[in-house]
Amino acid sequence: MKAAISKLNCVAGIGLVICLIAISDARARSGGCVKVNENAVAFASQLIQEGRLIADGKGAWREHKPSPDVENEFIRVHGFAEYAKWHLGVDERYAVNTKRRYKFPYGDFTNVHRCGLLAVKARAAEHKYHDIEDAAARLIGMALRGRW
Repeated sequence: MKAAISKLNCVAGIGLVICLIAISDARARSGGCVKVNENAVAFASQLIQEGRLIADGKGAWREHKPSPDVENEFIRVHGFAEYAKWHLGVDERYAVNTKRRYKFPYGDFTNVHRCGLLAVKARAAEHKYHDIEDAAARLIGMALRGRW
């Protein structure tokens, strides 16, 4: 009888651990950790005002998005602080000096791309990052009032 109770307690303990891990994993995937990068919004706004934007078509972001090699070279030359300015989202679960921290890129490290902003807006809406979606929409609107 004692052996059966001991096994039951062991199984219950394992079940509890599995539940806690599942809850932790679900929290990590929730939108609570990714925040709008206000510095990037201000930087993109400045670039748009300076006319540093490309009026490319919807869907062109796959071709225009910087490759991982280009990203790595940019980080090597300019550092993570400059790299961060090109991403409208920050995932606070990751360290400042990691690429994983920065989400929702919108440009090619020289210009803002319309297709990049459209991609950010769509992906942010899909994942329910409404603050980032709104920031992208504001930047698109600003670009439309300007040169696009």
